[in-house]
Amino acid sequence: MSYPGRLSPSPTATVVPTGRRASRRMVPLGIVLTAISALVLFGGIVITAGLEGGEPNPKGIGGIALGLFMGFIGVTSLITTWSAPHSSVSVDHLGLWVSNGRAQNVIPWQSLAGVGLHWSKMGRGGVKVYSVELCPNVPVDRDDPVLWPLVRDEEPLHPTLPRLRYRLPVPASSQAALVTAIQQQVPQLWLGETEREAGYMGVPDRKGHRERTGGASR
Repeated sequence: MSYPGRLSPSPTATVVPTGRRASRRMVPLGIVLTAISALVLFGGIVITAGLEGGEPNPKGIGGIALGLFMGFIGVTSLITTWSAPHSSVSVDHLGLWVSNGRAQNVIPWQSLAGVGLHWSKMGRGGVKVYSVELCPNVPVDRDDPVLWPLVRDEEPLHPTLPRLRYRLPVPASSQAALVTAIQQQVPQLWLGETEREAGYMGVPDRKGHRERTGGASR
């Protein structure tokens, strides 16, 4: 659900950057993780197929699986960081305004049943990645030009909540300010923090989006 009646947030809204400028420290980590995953994947393939003159060894399958998993996390991190270089979130009395640098829309507080913060540790250094989870109490438009990349289909946080929700990735440098602003506006909706498994962030349903919009990815 969006609220097209007003085109911009309140002048007194709290604005929190969420794009490349706020999360550029994630770029080197994503690049390193992607490079390591490529080496692990290559090593697994070499061992499995016996490309160095040795006998093929099925133990290399573990390396292939690990390389693919690390690669998924690394690429997802890079996509999240670079896809919206000037993106931001604004919080006011009406709702949470999402800007992708080209357009913006709002998720009204009245359309939500709860808001929480999820996080997980990534890599050996234990770097945390964060997301704000917004659970609606109304039908979600999975093809909204601004909001559809945030939609995720997962097990609900509570049996009374729907499967579809908005997942807003937030840089570590911005999550505290965003959480504070949300709690100030709608403390009754706050669901607290939850630690998740590595790689939980996921990616937008681009294939389904193209099918629903007749091949046009807005």
